[in-house]
Amino acid sequence: MTEPTANTSLVPQPGHLYVVATPIGNLADLTDRARAILGGVDLIACEDTRTTGAMLTRIGIRRDLVAYHDHNETEAADRLCAQLVAGKSIALVSDAGTPAISDPGFRLVRACRRQALPVIPVPGANAVISVLSAAGLPTNGFLFAGFLPPKTSARTAFLEKYRDFDYTLALYESCHRIDKFADEIVATLGPTRVICVAKEVTKLHETFLIGPAGEVRDRLAKTSLKGEFVVLIAPDDYVL
Repeated sequence: MTEPTANTSLVPQPGHLYVVATPIGNLADLTDRARAILGGVDLIACEDTRTTGAMLTRIGIRRDLVAYHDHNETEAADRLCAQLVAGKSIALVSDAGTPAISDPGFRLVRACRRQALPVIPVPGANAVISVLSAAGLPTNGFLFAGFLPPKTSARTAFLEKYRDFDYTLALYESCHRIDKFADEIVATLGPTRVICVAKEVTKLHETFLIGPAGEVRDRLAKTSLKGEFVVLIAPDDYVL
């Protein structure tokens, strides 16, 4: 029988960085492989030690945690790479979903690649992919733009730039700006452009609002704006 490689083994290998996806709301979405890696590495680098610590407690895992976030990425990346060179195995996680996808992690992965250190993906939950799979908007191609800038002028410029884009646009938005963003979509792209606004995906109050932008905006105004949002914008010629 062929021995498993570091990419497939459930036992973390020395000097390897594991990019581990964690649930975006439903703890049952954590894969068996992710559990094994998180339970076996020497160290877990996480966005918030409290959030990750609580998740690990719920699944019965205790490991050393180190904070790795937007404000210390450069310094922490150097320290973590040094530990990898010394033979430590490290898991990188974000608060929810896949690290480095509109979350901290890019600089650490880049630093590892620059030093030829092994980086192993441990895939799992991802909010934008989950919404794309269930919304009913075209998925033959899409552009993921993460979070847009907070200023209306920059957001409107983005919408104008991709007004005639042939594929679905996918974005994240905060609960503090989602209503304003819906207004901007209607004002810039028109009330008939098909969109999807999804919140709290995989959680208790999961909601999908899909249809013409004007109608979705009006329905959104009648719902709670608490939670995390994914917005999809269909191509101009798409009919639901």
